[in-house]
Amino acid sequence: MLDPQIKKGLLEVCVLSVLRRGESHGYRIIKDLAPVIQISESTLYPILRRLEGAGCLTVHSVEHNGRLRKIYRITEAGIEQIGSFLDGWPELLQIYEFIRKGETL
Repeated sequence: MLDPQIKKGLLEVCVLSVLRRGESHGYRIIKDLAPVIQISESTLYPILRRLEGAGCLTVHSVEHNGRLRKIYRITEAGIEQIGSFLDGWPELLQIYEFIRKGETL
């Protein structure tokens, strides 16, 4: 099982990745992430607010079944954040390999 601290660091990028595929609402984001990472509403909405505050996404409301639903859309800054994560991936792989090689000592 993935360490909760590592998982926490990945959640923002995972949310942005869902939104890069198209605008969405909270419940749909949770469903889209379900095959790869579990996230609750109480975890998702603070992430969405943080990403909005950082300029990584925009929010607008639409009426759905008589209620307002917030729709989230990734911005250029959000796409750049995904790119930064991917640029750092070789460093993460290096750390992984370091840890893995330590198992065989």
